Amino acid sequence: MGGTLFDLVANASSRHPDRPLLLAPDRIPLTGGALETAVADLAGDLRRLGVRAGDVVASVLPNGPEAVTIFLASAIAGTAAPLNPGYRTAEIDFYLADLTPRLVVLPPAGASEAEEACRRRGVPVARLRLHPEAGRATLTGHEDPVDHPLDPDPEDVALILHTSGTTSRPKMVPLRHRNLAASAAHVAGTLRLTADDRCLNVMPLFHIHGLVAAVLASLCAGGSVVATPGFVGTEFFGWFEQFHPTWYTAVPTIHQGILDRSESAHRVIAANPLRFIRSSSASLAPRVMSRLEEVFRAPVVEAYGMTEAAHQIACNPLPPGIRKPGTVGPPAGPEVAILTTDGIDTRPGVEGEVVIRGVNVTSGYLAAPDVNADAFVDGWFRTGDLGSFDTDGYLKLLGRSKEMINRGGETIAPREIDDVLLEHPGVRQALAFGVPDRRLGEQVAAVVVPEPDAELDEMELRRWTEARLSAAKVPRRILFMDSIPRGPTGKLQRIGLAERLGLADLDGTEARHDPPTPPRTALERLLADLWAEVLHVEEVDVEAPFLELGGDSMLATRLLARVQETLDLELSMVGFFDRPTVAAQATFIEEMLVDDG
Repeated sequence: MGGTLFDLVANASSRHPDRPLLLAPDRIPLTGGALETAVADLAGDLRRLGVRAGDVVASVLPNGPEAVTIFLASAIAGTAAPLNPGYRTAEIDFYLADLTPRLVVLPPAGASEAEEACRRRGVPVARLRLHPEAGRATLTGHEDPVDHPLDPDPEDVALILHTSGTTSRPKMVPLRHRNLAASAAHVAGTLRLTADDRCLNVMPLFHIHGLVAAVLASLCAGGSVVATPGFVGTEFFGWFEQFHPTWYTAVPTIHQGILDRSESAHRVIAANPLRFIRSSSASLAPRVMSRLEEVFRAPVVEAYGMTEAAHQIACNPLPPGIRKPGTVGPPAGPEVAILTTDGIDTRPGVEGEVVIRGVNVTSGYLAAPDVNADAFVDGWFRTGDLGSFDTDGYLKLLGRSKEMINRGGETIAPREIDDVLLEHPGVRQALAFGVPDRRLGEQVAAVVVPEPDAELDEMELRRWTEARLSAAKVPRRILFMDSIPRGPTGKLQRIGLAERLGLADLDGTEARHDPPTPPRTALERLLADLWAEVLHVEEVDVEAPFLELGGDSMLATRLLARVQETLDLELSMVGFFDRPTVAAQATFIEEMLVDDG
């Protein structure tokens, strides 16, 4: 097979011209031959609208079959840059400034915020006009025809995605045709995909996981993919029954959501057996893995990937290979090694930063020479993840280097604490993170989402961790929430969580507001009185975070109940900790009342 996405589509078409390759709810399936035609027609539309080879084509589309064909057509005619359709105008404006696209593709209607951002930037817009077949569409917009062949080279940049930007400004990752084609082949080979396999895709198609693992790997093997609108818990098992998938790939939060609805789906699961389930993009708790295997009676393989590797780096093998929970398996595509202060190492037990190199790895970030100077060491790309190999060559990830907690000079991997908390039968999700501490530099804190109906308290979980971890790793503060903040692709947001939750130094020496800021409005006064009642204090500084004032997650639950009783407003725990002061809460409630009015 050739080294471009054009070759990948043409190969799938020639092998299976009459078999359905792209399917979607409420749409006519697209055969291999029709898929090649649909992609070529859209690429031709892009030429008609002025897109030349090398031009960036951004798209702001909901999940679905057109997100697949526009991605492929944009990569063949120019360079694809799919954006999250949930972005607001200011966010889209940021990405347009970075990408400087020739054209932005929007859905047939809606996407007003994206349209406004394009108007501000003077970027031309093209609207999709859908056909009955899944993925078939035409583009309408201002015509400015160019005469360029549709003949991409493996070295051409096919896709630009941004990093998540949790620690710094998001960086642009260019992925060439050869990067994507290689990674698709790696995934297909690892999973032993064939033309008989069908992937039910529930991952977003503005992210490398869904684009490569679900879409490109399936087409690479001549298999089919179902392009759903994304994960919808109420629809998942209906799609399962309608399309008879042989596998799906997802992040842990989606796996958990599927398990939550599996009790009423035993008949559907038994009638539509999966060959396997794949998990990637975040660590999968061993308890969730075993539950998935019990419910679906299929092996679960955990993989490790990142945008800069065009997705897959390592993956646990399917049976009869050995799957090791707690590891991401052996290398499954690029070369993988450990970078230490002494250099590159692959010996078992050696801990350090995971580095990679190979045909699927990006050659460097765009417009970031200083970042690239630090990102590569002797041709190896630095992932920023810490890990080590076991004696069988399986990779265990210890956490992000920037997520490590430095407690008085002792480096602590937060994922180790996550794993211990997740072993507790009453814990559904857990995330440990560092909190500033004036005496030790950092201390350990954790957020926990309990299982439904579980009765947990902070001291119980502290005792649980004390019995399994050294004293330095036991969380000083455990917060209970109904969900944990996540990024748009489902990754837990560990970095910056302490600041987001308003946590101050845990040794109690953080300076308080002096003098305290008094209430300035009637609503602030009302809320301050409720806070004082729950916290058992005489007065409340309206600019001080709840946790700094002596609050905890149990008191927060009590406070939200009092607010609901008094104002007849239901506030979420996540929303509360996003706005952890009386002043911020008052502003938020005033905005709610205006919107409802």
